[in-house]
Amino acid sequence: MPIYRCESCGTLNRVPPERKGQRPKCGRCKNLVDISGLPQEVDDDGFDALLRDSPVPVLVDFWAPWCGPCHMASPIVEEMGEERAGDLLVVKVNTDEAKRVAGRFGIRSIPTFMIFRDGKEVARQSGVMQPPQMRKWIERAVG
Repeated sequence: MPIYRCESCGTLNRVPPERKGQRPKCGRCKNLVDISGLPQEVDDDGFDALLRDSPVPVLVDFWAPWCGPCHMASPIVEEMGEERAGDLLVVKVNTDEAKRVAGRFGIRSIPTFMIFRDGKEVARQSGVMQPPQMRKWIERAVG
């Protein structure tokens, strides 16, 4: 069953495909759940909970607001999130604000993309990728 993250409280929600058009609400906080698949910001605290709780793979975009290539990659990451909505969670980690997470994973250049499955890193790629290249990279990592 497709999984979507509540942007308000971080809870992961199962949304049956037949309910996608009904504007589903979070089971915890009752706010509307965004089912577009667009990337959501995650901070140091939310990151660990997401990896621990996610039953689907997680694509992480490590970026910073001042980074030109990060801005070039942003629409590509959004496209991947929309294409894989429900079976891949896509999040963004601002390395200027989430220093603990960036340091723990040794992020030295941005953008850096990582894919996690069952809380473990399964793929890493630095630099901007074009949509076909990113699609293949994701497919190899998560199927």
